[in-house]
Amino acid sequence: MIGDESVTASLLGVAAHPRLHWDLLALAPIGVLVAIYVRRFRSARAQEGGRGAGAARASAFAAGVLVLIAALATPLDGLGEDYLFSAHMLQHVLLGDIAPILLLLSLSRVIMRPVTRRLLRLERALGPLASPWTGIVIWLGLMYLWHLPVMYEAALASPVVHLLEHACFFGAGIAVWWPLVAPVPMRRRLAGLWIIAYIGIAKFGLAALGLYLTWSSDVLYDHYAQVPRIWGLSAIDDQNAGGAIMMVEQSLTFMIALVVLFGRMLVQSEADELRRERLEERAA
Repeated sequence: MIGDESVTASLLGVAAHPRLHWDLLALAPIGVLVAIYVRRFRSARAQEGGRGAGAARASAFAAGVLVLIAALATPLDGLGEDYLFSAHMLQHVLLGDIAPILLLLSLSRVIMRPVTRRLLRLERALGPLASPWTGIVIWLGLMYLWHLPVMYEAALASPVVHLLEHACFFGAGIAVWWPLVAPVPMRRRLAGLWIIAYIGIAKFGLAALGLYLTWSSDVLYDHYAQVPRIWGLSAIDDQNAGGAIMMVEQSLTFMIALVVLFGRMLVQSEADELRRERLEERAA
């Protein structure tokens, strides 16, 4: 097998100085994010007695930060860049889907209170663009754009472009999940069956790309046709595995989102029914 020593070094995290430099550069904004959140979380708990800043929010934030670290500052980054397309795809799934939703779930109106007015002014300034469907366009547009061979190869060839790619994936994830999690409610909200349609377009729209990669018979990215092969995976098998990771992850998040959505609808329905009964009792 070619390059066993270098592969072992990569998996153990023994990175060269340039790779270490970019790892530290990726960790710096995560550190800033942690400092800001912890400060605001403690302030919110002190002001509201824990309302909107409980253990569930803190756990979601901690999980989101761990996902970011796993994607950006572990051997997964080197493995995906130097050896396996499937590892790179796993990194993109963590950055573009898992981390954004966990971090959004860690927010609440209480925690977001200092920036709520700014967000509302921004929403008014954007006008019709401040719509949930804009999130769909951003999500699918950026995801498909960066998976074009020319863009994908450019990101692999330049650390700066690679960082931009990762930032776009993370931003796209925030854009698509924001209307559903809604830590600060939007003026144009999704309701009823439109919520299911929104989730379906977002998830299956990207799963289609995963399906294509899963069944493709030609290597789309020349970079992975030239790197050393490891774990007995050919370049095309590796590409098919990467597509399967994307397709399965999108399908799973769709199902989980539906379950959570229906659970929320049941809770809201019970609350509305109790409110209606209390009003009828008062009227009687």
